[in-house]
Amino acid sequence: MTTLDTRAPATATPSPAIDPPRRLLMGPGPIDADPRVLRAMSASLVGQYDPVMTQYMAQTQELYRTVLRTTNDATLLVDGTSRAGIEAAIVSLVSPGDRVLVPVFGRFGHLLREIAERAGAEVHVIEREWGTVFPTSELVAALDDVRPHLLALVHGDTSTTVAQPLEEIGAVCRERGVLLYADVTASLGGNTFAMDGWGVDAATAGLQKCLAGPSGSSPVSLSDRAVEVVRRRSSVEAGLRVLTDDDPDAVDRIRSNYLDLGQILEYWGPRRLNHHTEATSMLYAAHECARLLAEEGMDAAVARHALHGSAMVAGLSGLGLRLFGDQAHRMNNVVGVEIPDGIDGEAARAALLRDFAIEIGTSFGPLHGRIWRVGVMGYNARRDTVLTTLAALEHVLRTAGVPVTAGAGVGAALERYADAA
Repeated sequence: MTTLDTRAPATATPSPAIDPPRRLLMGPGPIDADPRVLRAMSASLVGQYDPVMTQYMAQTQELYRTVLRTTNDATLLVDGTSRAGIEAAIVSLVSPGDRVLVPVFGRFGHLLREIAERAGAEVHVIEREWGTVFPTSELVAALDDVRPHLLALVHGDTSTTVAQPLEEIGAVCRERGVLLYADVTASLGGNTFAMDGWGVDAATAGLQKCLAGPSGSSPVSLSDRAVEVVRRRSSVEAGLRVLTDDDPDAVDRIRSNYLDLGQILEYWGPRRLNHHTEATSMLYAAHECARLLAEEGMDAAVARHALHGSAMVAGLSGLGLRLFGDQAHRMNNVVGVEIPDGIDGEAARAALLRDFAIEIGTSFGPLHGRIWRVGVMGYNARRDTVLTTLAALEHVLRTAGVPVTAGAGVGAALERYADAA
């Protein structure tokens, strides 16, 4: 019999400690987390059923009701990145064969489509040119044509830097018995979003953009209508189940265990029925992200993003860059600009990172290599970060041979700030 030698090689050396360079993350996300969020993450761990932990969970639920502007009892966290929240919502709300309508105006509409297809839905897609949004009339016509179970929409799509208006579509969906799901990952906290006021049935987000935290936790909220659908499809895990009238075994069971919102609702609800081990440090982060926004006030947070976003727009225009997308529907927290002719966009981004430790983004699909995306969000939605980014970008452009008037970008941004004072 051969014995497996599990000893490490004699020449093995320990890896160095993680010591990342300091960056100013001014792309479409992630961004630099607020130091107060990072401090919260370093707090001591407690058990998931410790009374202190269940108190923090209840506080987190109430804080996200404030952030999402909802009274939904079913407001909680999914442990995972924002994509985990998206998938949890769709796989829990959609049964195989259900019709789902997905309006696509950027990369993340395609993501909703793919997730719904993987859930076995009959997916119907309408598309718009990237950089534009759908008129409500177009959405209504598609609803009447498709008659879906679910309308799945991205609110703000960072790939195109524009936000789809949602104010009117919720009422239209209610009239037709259609559930409305909105992905607010990129928009929440920096743009107005009113879950109850707009009639949204399900919304999911992430921490790594306007919420000023790290990626890894996804706030989720469900209306009573959405909860009813989830409850019909959820079943208690076999190892926990007591086969009584209280714990029936669903026939049309949700196709994921980890992302089963029915089970997660029981975990966050009064029963505290075990589902997974809570990601404690990420819960601390999510709690602090929401606490800071609630302390600032949601209207004030949106106004802050609008101010610094508009200053970045003024500065980029001052540098002679052409804005991308429908400016009437531009997100407050990310700006798209055309890469000037004759320069290598990736080389310019690399120079900005190398010489100034500032990161901005490119884009995807038909916009890859055509635009840069400059973020102004979360902890980085500040005057100093805007001015520093514009000054550094001016230098990179001039070095690449783009004719730029010295100080034009910073000057234009300062004028915007003066006008707002």
